[in-house]
Parts: sequence; structure tokens; C-alpha cells
Amino acid sequence: MPPQAEADQFRVIEAELLTEALTGWREKYPDVVVVEDCRVGTGSSALVDLSADAALVVVGRRRRPNRSGMRIGPVAHAVLHHAKAPVAVVPHD
Repeated sequence: MPPQAEADQFRVIEAELLTEALTGWREKYPDVVVVEDCRVGTGSSALVDLSADAALVVVGRRRRPNRSGMRIGPVAHAVLHHAKAPVAVVPHD
């Protein structure tokens, strides 16, 4: 973990990038409430932590054909096993 000053600077930059990435989606779906939450750490640990207060956790899964069946990634796998709320795994391209 970087020193505190660098970690704080990293959080600010990441929060700005998140806001920028969501701008187009907010314009496309203005009636959807979006809450930005930028954290340092893994996606799976953040989602598992947040699942304690959630009614449903939705995670994505890329559509990748596999000879041995459909597979999920490490984030979806961890959330399925450790979330405190129901989980929906939604395929996307």
C-alpha cells in the first residue's frame, strides 16, 4: 500500500475517472439513481462488504464460449460464495 498522501491522491484520481466513465450512462438513463463509491482494494472484497446492506448484488460475466461450459470470473465467484445478499450474475458482451 502506498504512503497515505499517495493513497489519498490515488483515490481522488480514481474518483474523477469513475465520474467521467459514468457521465454518458447518466445522460442515457437519467431516471436511474447512481451512487459513486470509489474504493482501494479488490472488486470482490468491496462488493462482499457492500452486500451486507444490499437487497441484491448484480455482477457481470463476459460471454466467452468454453468447451467445458460457461465460466465466471474471480470477482463473480467470490461474490457468489461470500455475499450476504442474493446475487445475480448477468452476462454481457
